[in-house]
Amino acid sequence: MRKISLAIIAGSLFAAGCNSAGADRAAADNTANAPMRSERMEPTTQHTFENMPEKPAGPVKPTGGKWSAAGDPIDTTDFDKAIADAEKNLKAKPSDAAAKTAAVEAYFKRGFALTEARQYASALGDYRRALKLDPNHEESKKWQQQIIGIYEMMKKEYPKPGEEPAPLPFKKEGA
Repeated sequence: MRKISLAIIAGSLFAAGCNSAGADRAAADNTANAPMRSERMEPTTQHTFENMPEKPAGPVKPTGGKWSAAGDPIDTTDFDKAIADAEKNLKAKPSDAAAKTAAVEAYFKRGFALTEARQYASALGDYRRALKLDPNHEESKKWQQQIIGIYEMMKKEYPKPGEEPAPLPFKKEGA
């Protein structure tokens, strides 16, 4: 009888231990599955600056017109000079393939820099200018489609050819 009582007690203790361990594990699993962040989730459109209203205290003011440039101002001085030089050479030698290629690359490089600065509407203009000179420029085609696709995905209108704003003005520190 004593052996049966010890077996029942041991079995009860074993069962109680298993149940509490299971509860502890379930609590730990629920904690592990809880979201790591406490802040509210935001849609991707919260992180874009395209077509957003101007913030009154912001240092960057829109350039006006239907499409105002948005994003981060960058120094495009070198890109602008390369484009001006390439356009001058192309005007002097309109049938020169090297001059045309230089102009296409100059527009593409500034467009890519503007894309990285999130000045998408302005970048679109440079990709279009490159494609006007060379309709087969693959990188410009790819980036133009990418930017238009982003606008369409957000269900926003994108600038039509000729409506693209100029890049944002860049002010050097201390100036």
